[in-house]
Amino acid sequence: MLPSVLGIPPLAALGLAFGFTALGVFVDLERIGTVGTVFRALYFCGCVLAVTWVRRRNLFGPMVAPPLLLAVAVPAIVLMGDRASGTDTLLTVAAPLVNSFPTMAVTTGVVLVVGVARLAAQREPRGATGRGSDAARAAGRRPATPRRS
Repeated sequence: MLPSVLGIPPLAALGLAFGFTALGVFVDLERIGTVGTVFRALYFCGCVLAVTWVRRRNLFGPMVAPPLLLAVAVPAIVLMGDRASGTDTLLTVAAPLVNSFPTMAVTTGVVLVVGVARLAAQREPRGATGRGSDAARAAGRRPATPRRS
Protein backbone atom coordinates (compact mmCIF):
# COMPACT_ATOMS: atom_id res chain seq x y z
CA MET A 1 0.00 0.00 0.00
CA LEU A 2 3.02 2.29 0.37
CA PRO A 3 4.20 3.69 -2.97
CA SER A 4 7.88 3.46 -2.04
CA VAL A 5 7.69 -0.25 -1.16
CA LEU A 6 7.40 -2.77 -4.00
CA GLY A 7 5.64 -5.48 -1.99
CA ILE A 8 6.14 -9.19 -1.57
CA PRO A 9 6.19 -11.74 -4.40
CA PRO A 10 2.88 -13.40 -5.28
CA LEU A 11 3.86 -16.85 -3.98
CA ALA A 12 4.87 -15.35 -0.65
CA ALA A 13 1.51 -13.56 -0.43
CA LEU A 14 -0.41 -16.75 -1.19
CA GLY A 15 1.80 -18.64 1.28
CA LEU A 16 0.99 -16.03 3.92
CA ALA A 17 -2.75 -16.46 3.35
CA PHE A 18 -2.43 -20.25 3.34
CA GLY A 19 -0.32 -20.23 6.50
CA PHE A 20 -2.80 -18.09 8.40
CA THR A 21 -5.69 -20.27 7.19
CA ALA A 22 -3.93 -23.52 8.05
CA LEU A 23 -3.04 -22.21 11.51
CA GLY A 24 -6.66 -21.18 12.12
CA VAL A 25 -8.02 -24.57 11.01
CA PHE A 26 -5.46 -26.45 13.10
CA VAL A 27 -6.10 -24.39 16.25
CA ASP A 28 -9.86 -24.71 15.98
CA LEU A 29 -9.75 -28.44 15.24
CA GLU A 30 -7.65 -28.97 18.36
CA ARG A 31 -9.74 -26.57 20.43
CA ILE A 32 -13.35 -27.38 19.48
CA GLY A 33 -13.19 -30.14 16.85
CA THR A 34 -14.42 -28.01 13.93
CA VAL A 35 -13.60 -24.65 12.36
CA GLY A 36 -14.73 -21.68 14.42
CA THR A 37 -13.83 -18.16 15.47
CA VAL A 38 -10.04 -18.52 15.40
CA PHE A 39 -10.21 -19.93 11.87
CA ARG A 40 -12.49 -17.11 10.69
CA ALA A 41 -10.24 -14.42 12.12
CA LEU A 42 -6.99 -15.88 10.80
CA TYR A 43 -8.47 -16.70 7.37
CA PHE A 44 -9.77 -13.15 6.99
CA CYS A 45 -6.54 -11.54 8.21
CA GLY A 46 -4.34 -13.77 6.05
CA CYS A 47 -6.30 -13.04 2.86
CA VAL A 48 -6.46 -9.28 3.52
CA LEU A 49 -2.74 -9.12 4.37
CA ALA A 50 -1.92 -11.04 1.19
CA VAL A 51 -3.78 -8.56 -1.02
CA THR A 52 -2.33 -5.52 0.77
CA TRP A 53 1.28 -6.69 0.84
CA VAL A 54 1.61 -8.19 -2.66
CA ARG A 55 3.15 -6.25 -5.53
CA ARG A 56 0.58 -4.26 -7.49
CA ARG A 57 1.22 -6.09 -10.75
CA ASN A 58 0.55 -9.44 -9.00
CA LEU A 59 -2.80 -8.59 -7.40
CA PHE A 60 -4.84 -11.12 -9.37
CA GLY A 61 -3.67 -14.20 -7.43
CA PRO A 62 -4.46 -12.91 -3.92
CA MET A 63 -7.75 -11.41 -5.16
CA VAL A 64 -9.09 -14.78 -6.32
CA ALA A 65 -7.44 -16.84 -3.58
CA PRO A 66 -10.06 -16.79 -0.77
CA PRO A 67 -12.56 -19.28 -2.26
CA LEU A 68 -9.81 -21.51 -3.64
CA LEU A 69 -7.93 -21.40 -0.37
CA LEU A 70 -10.98 -22.43 1.60
CA ALA A 71 -11.80 -25.23 -0.85
CA VAL A 72 -8.29 -26.68 -0.58
CA ALA A 73 -7.03 -25.88 2.93
CA VAL A 74 -10.03 -26.88 5.03
CA PRO A 75 -10.56 -30.38 3.54
CA ALA A 76 -6.83 -31.11 3.45
CA ILE A 77 -6.26 -30.23 7.08
CA VAL A 78 -9.48 -31.87 8.28
CA LEU A 79 -8.53 -35.09 6.45
CA MET A 80 -5.00 -35.04 7.87
CA GLY A 81 -6.38 -34.86 11.40
CA ASP A 82 -9.28 -37.30 10.93
CA ARG A 83 -8.99 -41.03 10.40
CA ALA A 84 -12.69 -41.79 9.71
CA SER A 85 -13.72 -43.64 6.56
CA GLY A 86 -16.52 -43.58 4.00
CA THR A 87 -19.57 -41.46 4.76
CA ASP A 88 -18.10 -40.20 8.01
CA THR A 89 -15.21 -38.61 6.09
CA LEU A 90 -17.58 -36.93 3.65
CA LEU A 91 -19.60 -35.42 6.49
CA THR A 92 -16.45 -34.46 8.39
CA VAL A 93 -15.14 -32.50 5.39
CA ALA A 94 -18.45 -31.12 4.10
CA ALA A 95 -19.68 -29.66 7.38
CA PRO A 96 -16.76 -27.22 7.88
CA LEU A 97 -16.93 -26.18 4.21
CA VAL A 98 -20.63 -25.43 4.32
CA ASN A 99 -20.40 -23.67 7.67
CA SER A 100 -17.48 -21.54 6.41
CA PHE A 101 -19.31 -20.25 3.34
CA PRO A 102 -20.44 -16.92 4.89
CA THR A 103 -16.90 -16.28 6.09
CA MET A 104 -15.57 -17.01 2.61
CA ALA A 105 -18.13 -14.72 0.98
CA VAL A 106 -17.35 -11.78 3.27
CA THR A 107 -13.59 -12.32 2.97
CA THR A 108 -13.79 -12.53 -0.82
CA GLY A 109 -15.84 -9.32 -0.96
CA VAL A 110 -13.42 -7.40 1.27
CA VAL A 111 -10.39 -8.70 -0.62
CA LEU A 112 -11.91 -7.70 -3.97
CA VAL A 113 -12.74 -4.21 -2.68
CA VAL A 114 -9.20 -3.74 -1.32
CA GLY A 115 -7.67 -5.10 -4.55
CA VAL A 116 -9.75 -2.89 -6.84
CA ALA A 117 -9.03 0.11 -4.60
CA ARG A 118 -5.30 -0.62 -4.89
CA LEU A 119 -5.57 -0.94 -8.66
CA ALA A 120 -7.35 2.42 -8.88
CA ALA A 121 -5.20 4.28 -6.34
CA GLN A 122 -1.84 3.01 -7.56
CA ARG A 123 -2.47 3.53 -11.26
CA GLU A 124 0.39 4.98 -13.29
CA PRO A 125 -0.23 8.66 -14.00
CA ARG A 126 -0.92 9.67 -17.59
CA GLY A 127 2.10 10.86 -19.48
CA ALA A 128 4.51 8.89 -17.31
CA THR A 129 7.38 7.25 -19.07
CA GLY A 130 6.91 3.56 -19.46
CA ARG A 131 5.78 0.88 -21.84
CA GLY A 132 2.32 2.22 -22.48
CA SER A 133 3.09 5.93 -22.80
CA ASP A 134 2.47 7.31 -26.30
CA ALA A 135 3.97 10.69 -25.39
CA ALA A 136 7.25 9.10 -24.35
CA ARG A 137 7.45 7.08 -27.55
CA ALA A 138 6.63 10.10 -29.68
CA ALA A 139 9.29 12.20 -27.93
CA GLY A 140 11.97 9.63 -28.75
CA ARG A 141 11.18 9.40 -32.49
CA ARG A 142 13.07 11.25 -35.11
CA PRO A 143 11.78 11.97 -38.58
CA ALA A 144 12.95 9.61 -41.32
CA THR A 145 13.89 12.48 -43.63
CA PRO A 146 15.71 15.64 -42.60
CA ARG A 147 13.77 18.90 -42.48
CA ARG A 148 14.27 21.43 -45.20
CA SER A 149 15.25 24.89 -44.13
